[in-house]
Amino acid sequence: MNPNDTRAWAELRPLLLAWYRSHARVLPWRNIDDPYRIWISEVMLQQTQVQTVLPFYERWLQAFPTVGHLAEADLQAVLKQWAGLGYYARARNLHRASQIIVKDYGGVFPESLTDWLALPGIGRTTAGGILSSAFNQPISILDGNVKRVLARLIALTVPPNQALSQLWQLSDQLLDPDHSRDFNQALMDLGATLCTRHQPDCPRCPWQGYCQAYNRGIQNDLPKRKMSAPLPHKQIGVAVITNAQGQILIDRRPAEGLLGGLWEFPGGKIEPGETVQACIEREIQEEIGIAIAVEDPLITIDHAYTHFRVTLHVHLCRYLSGTPQALECEEVRWVALEELDQYPFPKANTEIIAALKRHFAAGTFP
Repeated sequence: MNPNDTRAWAELRPLLLAWYRSHARVLPWRNIDDPYRIWISEVMLQQTQVQTVLPFYERWLQAFPTVGHLAEADLQAVLKQWAGLGYYARARNLHRASQIIVKDYGGVFPESLTDWLALPGIGRTTAGGILSSAFNQPISILDGNVKRVLARLIALTVPPNQALSQLWQLSDQLLDPDHSRDFNQALMDLGATLCTRHQPDCPRCPWQGYCQAYNRGIQNDLPKRKMSAPLPHKQIGVAVITNAQGQILIDRRPAEGLLGGLWEFPGGKIEPGETVQACIEREIQEEIGIAIAVEDPLITIDHAYTHFRVTLHVHLCRYLSGTPQALECEEVRWVALEELDQYPFPKANTEIIAALKRHFAAGTFP
């Protein structure tokens, strides 16, 4: 199809909506008009798949059933509820935005795109998803699924992120102004279930006859992908430090930045030519100001973030001397093994906790 041929929009819209009526995914944030629940789902679904989000969504609503409950909650409780979902800035932004909604809007969700875009953590696609779902407003979206569908529809010759203006214009033109809620959901479902990244199910697609990629036989080659450099790989020494009372030392990361506000077992990057043991001793002295004895390895963990990978070399360590200080973190605390589950830890650190519990169950801790 010609992307400039607006006459085709009238044909594409009913085809997609008819397909959606028969094939829509059943999801707990659909067919409701509760802006709070829709907002939570939209933020959780940023860069995260539906099946991963579902259990977190249900637990979140049990803990914070309304925007007022979320605004009144302690940030540590919010982060604990989010733990394991990743991209923790989303949780911090939800918390801050809830307080703004309560303070500036009296707990009533705004219906203006401008107001939504001014809230922390809200971009154009998230705002469009909320306003179209909660208020049926004719506002388009452009998430990863939609980019893929549109890129194939017009046989886009460059990676989608190099043609965002063109794709936004196309999403605007395609949107059914009278059924924007269902249309946006249908577009996302089309990308998630049929127009998938690998082996798209073109025979079942309602837009097959209009899709330039399909008609040219290049649907498996699109969207084009930008060549990316290999992810940096960092080697990290991590200390599980115990004192004479069997307590474990943990620290809380600065509020902003990667994993901001979460608790962790202290440590840091292994420098070239440095042993794991030497790294851990140095990092603990620099970050917390205490002397330790590095003892047996506990576990080695490989973990991938968006822009880099890490290998955590975790050792059991014994506290020797000095007063723990929060030199490069927000807070330092001695806690019992059974108390660790009360704190929000990054996903990789939860593996350390599990290893510690196994170690304890074997009778070798502390």
